[in-house]
Amino acid sequence: MALARQNIFSITSQCMSFWRTICTVSDKRNIEDYKRRLLSAKYEVKRKLYKSLQRDTDLPSEIREKYLCKLSRLPRNSSFTRVRNRCIFTGRPRGVYQKFRMSRIVFRTLANQGLLPCVKKASW
Repeated sequence: MALARQNIFSITSQCMSFWRTICTVSDKRNIEDYKRRLLSAKYEVKRKLYKSLQRDTDLPSEIREKYLCKLSRLPRNSSFTRVRNRCIFTGRPRGVYQKFRMSRIVFRTLANQGLLPCVKKASW
């Protein structure tokens, strides 16, 4: 039994070290954000239905409380407020241009190098 535990521990440690070499922190953040986007799309209709029924003042309070409980049972990451626009290169959460999905810093370096089509530095 102890030998089996050692084998499992060594396998998991090898997998973790492999994961660390492949994935950087920015990749992990982007993956987490992608999972949140999938969850929010999956539960969008349920969440909006439960919210609207919970906020309806014409319904009795027992029914409203029931839908409030159902709303609280949904996964937290299924809310759109947890989705964050991130740079696809660095994972930076702030200063991200939605059209290009990259941060202002990466955008500037790529534009100066001429790697973004139809983008040039303004001069007047």
